[in-house]
Amino acid sequence: MRLYTIKTADGTFPAVQGTNNTLHKLPFADMNEVIASGKVHEFDELTATDGAYSIDTVAILAPIPNPLQDILCLGINYAAHAEESARFKKEVFEKDRKYSVYFSKRVNEAVPDGGCIPYPTLDDQIDYEAELAFILAKDAKNVKKEDAKAYVFGYTIINDVSARGLQQRHKQFYFAKSLDGFTPMGPCIVTADEFDFEPALNIRSYVNGELRQDSNTSLLLAGIGQILEDLTDGMTLKTCSIVSTGTPSGVGMGFVPPKFLKPGDEVRCEIEGIGSITNKFV
Repeated sequence: MRLYTIKTADGTFPAVQGTNNTLHKLPFADMNEVIASGKVHEFDELTATDGAYSIDTVAILAPIPNPLQDILCLGINYAAHAEESARFKKEVFEKDRKYSVYFSKRVNEAVPDGGCIPYPTLDDQIDYEAELAFILAKDAKNVKKEDAKAYVFGYTIINDVSARGLQQRHKQFYFAKSLDGFTPMGPCIVTADEFDFEPALNIRSYVNGELRQDSNTSLLLAGIGQILEDLTDGMTLKTCSIVSTGTPSGVGMGFVPPKFLKPGDEVRCEIEGIGSITNKFV
């Protein structure tokens, strides 16, 4: 099932994709209510009489435009990205990293597919990071990785845009990844039942049409089950929490010399089975 948040002349609301590229309005105020209801699969059999809109005639917003909490993120969760990150920072590469790197990302409003990202005045070392994100179907505490599947509502794509100069200056991730517009998300949420667990999906990014990242989510160092086991051992993750699982190699800072983004650049992030999001920096 593919879920969208759409904007029409009638307002903004969550919708489910039916046949022939139709979108059907769901009886909830927003996507967070859809997820929390636990009733999304009651709408599998919607017909063309159920408030149908053509996908080509509506504005597609980020699937969760206003997350209830900061997004939880994984750093250096692919081996090849860990290596390029260490090289950029002139650090020793830890080949056998024992523990994952976790941080959070503030999002006032997620940017949709096709939306523009304001190029910041604070930094000119702006980078892209294509990532698979998952959304929790229910509160999670003391989850074992073998039980993690039951907690995943669905998946989406996030571009974890990063200001590398700020990241280096402050020696932490939060500020550098939380600037306005730095969380493109979408184009939709695909419910977890559409994929094997854990999903092995091709993940790519392009800058101005040039392939930069090309990997597969099966290469995550810490998979979704391990992530949930780690985090919920010490904290409760609430329903609708969004967790972004990290990015593969090929980001701008990984090139020699680095290939950071400039105003006017267009970035496309795509994940097999979910779709793609394209955004221009302005």
